[in-house]
Amino acid sequence: MVEDRVTDGKRVAQLLASELTGLETGPLDLVDVTDADPAAEPSPAGTVAYRVTAAGAPVGTVVMYPERAVVDLGDDELVVDSGAAVKQVVDAVRERLRGAVDG
Repeated sequence: MVEDRVTDGKRVAQLLASELTGLETGPLDLVDVTDADPAAEPSPAGTVAYRVTAAGAPVGTVVMYPERAVVDLGDDELVVDSGAAVKQVVDAVRERLRGAVDG
């Protein structure tokens, strides 16, 4: 059996946005995707896909490359190189937000 692996940067960024805004538990219920540009296309230099906010405060920026997306959290960059990696990145963002909300 052959499994399709999603590695297109735009598609990965879209999957990430869906997960971040679709989960309504814990600190993720505060998350929004803002400044999204549906016409944006990945580029070798990186193209901003959207910004991530929590309760209106900036959390990070998602940048698309041809074969991945990167979540820039200011002091940290999380590489999302496939659709399967989206869950791990969402978990990392959740933990980051949990620390900010609890702290």
